[in-house]
Amino acid sequence: MKLPPLSLYIHIPWCEQKCPYCDFNSHGRKGEIPEADYISALLEDLAKDAHLAKGRKLASIFIGGGTPSLISAVGIDRLLQGVEQQLGFEDHIEITMEANPGTLEAGRFEGYRLAGVNRLSIGVQSFQPQKLMRLGRIHNDAQAHKAIDSAKAAGFERINIDLMHGLPNQSVDDALFDLKQAIAHNTAHLSWYQLTIEPNTQFASKPPTLPDEEIQWQIFEQGKALLEAAGYQQYEISAWAKPGYRCEHNLNYWRFGDYLGIGCGAHGKITLPETNEIVRTVKVKHPKGYLEPTRDFMDNQSPVLEEDMALEYYMNRLRLMEAMPLTELAERTTLTQQQVAEVLKNAERKQLIRIDHEQMQLTSTGHRYLNELLAMFLPD
Repeated sequence: MKLPPLSLYIHIPWCEQKCPYCDFNSHGRKGEIPEADYISALLEDLAKDAHLAKGRKLASIFIGGGTPSLISAVGIDRLLQGVEQQLGFEDHIEITMEANPGTLEAGRFEGYRLAGVNRLSIGVQSFQPQKLMRLGRIHNDAQAHKAIDSAKAAGFERINIDLMHGLPNQSVDDALFDLKQAIAHNTAHLSWYQLTIEPNTQFASKPPTLPDEEIQWQIFEQGKALLEAAGYQQYEISAWAKPGYRCEHNLNYWRFGDYLGIGCGAHGKITLPETNEIVRTVKVKHPKGYLEPTRDFMDNQSPVLEEDMALEYYMNRLRLMEAMPLTELAERTTLTQQQVAEVLKNAERKQLIRIDHEQMQLTSTGHRYLNELLAMFLPD
């Protein structure tokens, strides 16, 4: 089993307040964030995982949350220097950091760039005040525009705008207004995804009224036309980029590459060639437990079972629009092409996929009935 590229996910768990739709491991902060102690813990966590890198340098880093931009530029600089000392960076490494609009955080953008961050992902979600309030966001539309402009002024070339559609009581015109506002900024990347109601969220306990299926379809179809006309290419279910600006970290994730995860509740996926296994790791979820010096950072480490391997691989890989080399399955998993040949043949008969020149590509029918296709890889 060939070792794939290695990425690193770093989780910052604190937010100013928890949004009602959010099911991520985030905690509304109470008082000062223990920044110095948490960064020390992150670097210690990484040191304990360093052997899993198998000598590989990092191809990408993603600092997510929570709200990572609550951490100072000095703290991010210390963190990235410590990571590089431990594992080393590949040439042209992509280092992404999530940030929320707000005057305090936007003022730190230049410091983050000088610390080594070279890609910002700005959590706008909507440019309409009433929608932002309904989503529990603490910024307004003016701050959203200012944050994007500030990121450009700070020298960031690779900027992503996070934008939602299918918001409570949203019309097609409402959704397209938001999208047009984002497109007007002409950033390199847009993440445009549909709001879903997740379990254990405020929205799950008191569900808002979301647009019906017909409106959702119109939003997507008209939005897709707008994005393509503006020069954006869809390369993943909810990701659009100008040529040359796809998110390398997410590409490695969806291509079933390896990634270490450090920080509260962070997940990792690592190949162990000596045992011919792929393992998933999960770190201690709550900040209090994570920072407890007598407790191990690792909460759980478990292998991906062989009977689940095909589903795990295709559930990730089929999110991408690009053709998939058939040889990649054997390179990234413990399976061979022969083990899934019958399923692929059946999927091709149903016109869910197309196989040509040893590459597999989803058809338009396959995109529409992706869940049906994935169900074909479920273990008996």
